[in-house]
Amino acid sequence: MPARPRLLYVTDLSYPARGRRYCDEDIALTSRLRADFDIALCHPLAAAALMDGFDAVVVRNSGPVLHYRAAYDDFRARALARGARVYNPLTGRADMAGKHYLLDLTGAGHPVIPTVDRPEDLRRLPTSDLYAVKPKAGADSIGLDFVPWDRLRDLAWGDVLVQPRIDFRYEVSFYYVDDAFQYALHAPDPERRWVLEPYEPTEADLSFARGFIDWNTLDHGVQRVDACRTRDGDLLLVELEDLNPYLSLDRVPEATRESFAVAMTASLHRFLRARPV
Repeated sequence: MPARPRLLYVTDLSYPARGRRYCDEDIALTSRLRADFDIALCHPLAAAALMDGFDAVVVRNSGPVLHYRAAYDDFRARALARGARVYNPLTGRADMAGKHYLLDLTGAGHPVIPTVDRPEDLRRLPTSDLYAVKPKAGADSIGLDFVPWDRLRDLAWGDVLVQPRIDFRYEVSFYYVDDAFQYALHAPDPERRWVLEPYEPTEADLSFARGFIDWNTLDHGVQRVDACRTRDGDLLLVELEDLNPYLSLDRVPEATRESFAVAMTASLHRFLRARPV
């Protein structure tokens, strides 16, 4: 490995995300990481063709995989076959592997929004005025719909998940590098979910988030634990993003951005030194 490792940084700089600018975050973060690494940015459609020339592939704000499913599957298959180093590692059990983990967590009794994917399991859901229906392969709220109870039986079951609509006070996200907490952000107004503000988590909040980080068993990488605060004050998991979580670094103070960059730099060095799986 050369003195300065070469990283292929995968990002879709033109992805039109609602309420955020992916390109700004990745331009700023790669500018900081260049102090330690030689970095080239590429679109996700080019990752499979280019990855052999680099010491590791860093998947960041690459957009929802459903927009380029075949290309992503090809990249993933090639990376696994060649033993390529991909950060986050391709062993993630959460969003990286699809939404089935929400069913697994529900069945195991974890504090997650109750989720089912079969009509015979609807009785397991709490009563609600509306139910969220989302594609198992969905992302970024694509395909999300809300329907009343009497329409649930008519769904095209098999490719969708169903959850009760939660009357929550606010959403909150916890950001991790490897297994180390970095910062938290919350959206005080549920109608403006991407207007985020710094959040000071309690020990109970961190215990909640850390439980899902431990469950995912990723030794390296960046993860985001998304949760909602119910009217009763409890936290419920909304999503565990372990593929390409947007970090909202523009919403934190400069000192926090710098400490995050330091943590990610150290994580990447550890990842490159680790024995390939």
